[in-house]
Formats: sequence, structure tokens, C-alpha cells
Amino acid sequence: MSGLEVRSIDYVPLDERHGKLWHLGPLWFMSNAQIATLAVGLISITEGGNLIWSLLAIVAGTVIGTFFMAFHSAQGPQLGLPQMIQSRPQFGYVGALLVWLFAYVQYAGFNVFNSILAADSLHATLHGGVKLWVVVVTAVALLIALVGYDIIHRAERYLTYTFLVIFGIFTVGVLVTLHYPAGSFDLGAFKWTPFLAQFGVVAGYQISWAIYVSDYSRYLPPDVTVRKTFYWTYFGSALGGIWLMVLGTLLAAWAGKNFDTIPSINAAGDKVFTGFGAIVLLFAALGLISVTALNMYGGSLTLISGIDSFKRVRPTLGVRLLTLGLTAGLSLVGALAATSHFLRNFNDFLLVVLYLFIPWTAVNLMDYYVVRRGHYAIAEIFNPNGIYGRWGWQGIVSYLVGFAAMVPFFSVGTMFAGPAAKALGGADISLFIGLPVSALLYWWLTRSIDVEAETRLAREEAAALEQAAREHREP
Repeated sequence: MSGLEVRSIDYVPLDERHGKLWHLGPLWFMSNAQIATLAVGLISITEGGNLIWSLLAIVAGTVIGTFFMAFHSAQGPQLGLPQMIQSRPQFGYVGALLVWLFAYVQYAGFNVFNSILAADSLHATLHGGVKLWVVVVTAVALLIALVGYDIIHRAERYLTYTFLVIFGIFTVGVLVTLHYPAGSFDLGAFKWTPFLAQFGVVAGYQISWAIYVSDYSRYLPPDVTVRKTFYWTYFGSALGGIWLMVLGTLLAAWAGKNFDTIPSINAAGDKVFTGFGAIVLLFAALGLISVTALNMYGGSLTLISGIDSFKRVRPTLGVRLLTLGLTAGLSLVGALAATSHFLRNFNDFLLVVLYLFIPWTAVNLMDYYVVRRGHYAIAEIFNPNGIYGRWGWQGIVSYLVGFAAMVPFFSVGTMFAGPAAKALGGADISLFIGLPVSALLYWWLTRSIDVEAETRLAREEAAALEQAAREHREP
């Protein structure tokens, strides 16, 4: 048991900080460089956009969406805390349950999709029942998540090196051997609706990583700079995301209405040489298992955070094992029960994730970088009667108002289109509404916060915080 990570939502003391900053690059590259990301690059092509504008929408969405998630990553080394527990200073000890519920739904949704896609890949190459492979994928991902932070980082580094070889060859094959419809590169064939739909899904996908990032930087020493932490996270995630989304768009443009993720990858790979498609799919399954482990790990931390809001939880290894088991079990049940309807509407799921987390990311980043400027009394985050209160009304109001302002601009496939979206021909610009509304409102509502007093309290509590964290260390 000594090899398992014992910490969860608790503060990581300075004498346990370790790792190298550059490790964030391959971690976030490989987290994005897996074939579930392919699905994110399909929406423009399926809605009538042409190839060149689909590619430009992907690049623009990635550049903007990754900007926000990478700034969250810099919080980890400075605070020594996982991402979602950092919502308490903005939303309150109990009020943060609002965003934790949404986060847990996101983890579950991604795991259902990822585990089914991995099972389909294994079924296509090694045969056997899809449901059997879902169980195998879940079990292996659970084992990785159980060991925890260090093995996840190590696995993503090794997978990155292998990915560069296998998917490098695959990408060259896609570019050289596939043929695309006439007009694919016609810049005059621009259409707002598919362009903005693709942009929104891509930005939402990248922003959705924001709830993970500090989980995987919190063990780094605090003397790593915010700028370098941002760069390694940003470029790792952006490059991995663009690579796979572009591949998805290229495959969709080539296959047309016949596109189906697993068969299309297999067929395109076999154009390089017979059997290479199977090699690509087998490696893709490993990538999906690794990101499923990330989701279980983050889901466990979120579940512990939620439980702690009702009853103080000493974050022991036993609690971590229990919540990981529950998270894996829920993911397994969801994957076994999922229908093709869920899988067909994955892009709609991504848009809903975007809507739910745009106000949160705006509030969290405004608080960290502008209002409190990185100064938090960490011990108070775990105090139900502490200075951050049980209900952070400024954060909650800013979130709800920002979300409400976005509603008229929502455009979710055939499910819902707000009046503003309809007036724009179905184009979705809600991202550009929710971010400034929530951020600026939170800044205005928090002008009375005495940040200097909070900073003094943090300094006074620093030594006791380190001592308490060391005492809570399990043998």
C-alpha cells in the first residue's frame, strides 16, 4: 500500500513537493492527444462547413479555450491544492457544491464516452464483446488512478513518446493518401453557423480541462513561475488538441456521410500499410485508458470535496480508495447502459459543459489573478466557519447572472436555440457573453474584500498549516 498516493483534497506540504515543470507538457499533450478528441473536430463538416474553415475554427477555438485552462494550472504549485477545492473562496464552503456537482457530471460523461470508444477499439482489433472490454478498460484505469499522481504523470510521458511515432506516421498517411471533396479549401465558402459551432465546441472542450489542471501541478514546488507553468500546460494541451481535432476533420471530410470513428481510423491506417490501422487503434485504446484514469482521479477528488461540505472528512487513503471505487463503478454502469443516442450527441454534451463552466472559470480566474492575486489563507478553505464563509454570495450571484446572460445565445443542436442564437442564424456566441459578464460582476461585487487582512492571516497560519499537513501524512 506504500506505493499508493495517500493525499487527496488536503494541502501538499513543501517537503513533499517534487517533479519537473516540463512534465506538464507531455501530461496535457497526451491527455488531449487521444481519439475521443477526434470527435470534437467533426461538427463543422457535419453541419455543412468546408474543410479549410473547419480547420481555422479548430485552431481559433483551441487558442482561446486553452488560454483559460492553462491559467488555472498555475494555481496548483502556488496553493498546493487540487483544482475544485479552490472554488471555496469564491463560492463558499457549502456553496461550492454548485460547481462540484457539474464537475462530477462532466467526469462521468467523459468516462462513459472514453471507455466505450476504447472498448470499440479493442473489439475491432482483438475481438471479444464490447461490454467485456468496457469492464477491462475500467479496471485498468482504476488501477492507474489508485496508484495516483506519479504513475499518471509517468504513463502520459511514455505514451507521448509512442504517440509521436505511431500517430506521426498515421498523420502523414492521412495527408498523403486521402482525397478530399472539391471546394474543401475554398476560403470563399465561409458559413457562420458551422464555423461558430465548431469554434464553440472546441473552446468548450479545452475549457473543460480547467477543472483538472491543478490536480496535476499541485505537487510541484511553489518556486516554479506562473509564466512557465502556463506555457508548459498551454502548449502541451493546445498541440495535442489541435493535432487530433484536425485529424478528425480530415477524416470526416474524406469519409463524408460514411464517417464512423473506429472504422474510418482503421481504413485510413490501412492505406499506409495493411494492419497499421489495427496498430493505431490498439495504441488509441491505451490513450483512452489513461484519460479515463484522469477522470476517475479528478472525480474522486471532487466527490471527497462534496462530502467534506456536509461532514468534515479526514482525507485518508481509505477515503480516497472508497471514492475512487464509487467513481469507477458509476462510470462502468453508465458505459454499460449508454445508448448510441448518447454517443451521437457527444458534441451537444460538450456544449452543455461549456455553458456550465464558462461562468465558473471567469469567477475563479478573476478571483485568483485580480481580486486576491494568489493570496489565500489555505487553512481557512478547510474551515466550515472560516473567513470564506459557508456561502460565497458574490461568486454564486456572478455565476448565475453570467449563466443567465448566456441563455439567449445558446445553440445546442436540435435540443435548444435561444432567441439571440436564432437571430444569428443558429450561431452560438455565448462564450463571449458569459466570460465578461461573470468576471466583471464578480470584480465589482468583491471590491470590499480585505485582501490584506486575508494575506496576514495566511502568513500567520503558514507554519501551522505545514505542521498539520505533515502530521496527517500516513505511514
